[in-house]
Amino acid sequence: MNVAPSIETVDADSQSQPPMRHGRKRKALHSGDGRTAALLFGPTGIILLALVAVPIVFLLFTSFTDFDQRSLFTGEFNLVGFKQYATVLADREFWFAMLRTMLFTAALVLGSVFIGMYVSQMMTRLNNGMRYLVTFVMIFAWAMPNVASSIVWKWLFQPGYGVLNWLLTKLYVFGDMTNTSWANNTALALVSIWLLVVWQAVPYIAITLYAATLSVDRSCIEAAHLDGAGPWRTYWQILVPMIRPNLLVVALLSVIWDFNVFNQIWLVSQGGPSGSTSTIGVFTYTKAFVSFDIGQGSAISVITVLVLLLLTGVYIRNLLKSGEDL
Repeated sequence: MNVAPSIETVDADSQSQPPMRHGRKRKALHSGDGRTAALLFGPTGIILLALVAVPIVFLLFTSFTDFDQRSLFTGEFNLVGFKQYATVLADREFWFAMLRTMLFTAALVLGSVFIGMYVSQMMTRLNNGMRYLVTFVMIFAWAMPNVASSIVWKWLFQPGYGVLNWLLTKLYVFGDMTNTSWANNTALALVSIWLLVVWQAVPYIAITLYAATLSVDRSCIEAAHLDGAGPWRTYWQILVPMIRPNLLVVALLSVIWDFNVFNQIWLVSQGGPSGSTSTIGVFTYTKAFVSFDIGQGSAISVITVLVLLLLTGVYIRNLLKSGEDL
């Protein structure tokens, strides 16, 4: 006599058996996704390896050698250990260039961020047509290659036929500026380069902060106005704390970009006169590709990266703290 198994027995047997079929399907899907991801990332990974990883490894290696112009043709060089780093750290010109870079970077960051903050607030008060026009002009200025804009900028300040020199002369503010060479005067060269870099940096900062301002809850601004706060107090005590993470990100990126400014300085003044506008980027370039002391230039580059990591680490820590506070 056949006895049918009870419902409890069937349920127990089905629960005791692992879902092998579904597990195998999941494993197959995961392995397929992994192969697809590896296949898609492969070309990008090869490019990054060739253009980023290999040069960084070569830079670190050459910083411990006496690689120079002779080595480029013969391939011969000697390992010198930390001698290049000791030479760089004992060089007064290196420390002057580093100090000059930090001060100039601070001036660039402060100028571009504050002007960008002002422009972003100005955009909130424009009508749609003017806002679109201002946005288009800023994007056009920001998208212009810095080599092309630096050459045009140099023409504007050119002695003899520079448009800006002619305009300043016609204003009768500084006297006859027609034959003034901005690149041959330290103060004027720094002012010219500062104006150029800030002009290129403000569009990105202004548009970024304008977008951050639009995301702010307007009820907080309206409450401040009802409490009698003026526009200046409302901006600095209400709006700025609310967009502080965006400000920190913009400041961090500005520090990195402005610390590494090279094209604008080299094309406008080439670090002159007498190296007085030579920042660490120009100083490194002249060591590595003018004097062809590539080993020492590599050591300067490594030190520069370490300094940037230290500076950006402080900003990232403050950024994380501000995120936790929010």
